[in-house]
Amino acid sequence: MTSYRPGLHILATFEAPMTALTDIERCRSGFDRLIQELGLSKVGEVYHSFPNHGFTAVLCLTESHVSIHTWPESGLATFDVFLSNFQHDNTLKVRRFYEESLRLFEVTSVIHEQEITR
Repeated sequence: MTSYRPGLHILATFEAPMTALTDIERCRSGFDRLIQELGLSKVGEVYHSFPNHGFTAVLCLTESHVSIHTWPESGLATFDVFLSNFQHDNTLKVRRFYEESLRLFEVTSVIHEQEITR
């Protein structure tokens, strides 16, 4: 049996202001900035806006993925980030992406947070 750990996966549900939960371009630029700062490699992305101005974003990375889905009418979002440890331990990068995303969305309350060591 191997001692290899595939990586850290953080999942969260949080409350945030409607302005942050409807600003898809702010999300895009914030996620792109984080990907660049952390030295990650984006291989694909999908951003989709809904009639209520909520949105879904899924970014595929060579290291794995980041996703968010917003419900501005309820002041909620679900978020997850997972980075593989294939070539080196990315635990600190996962934690930083998560913490910076909480700031990006001006989170007022984290309702649920789960860390899974894969």
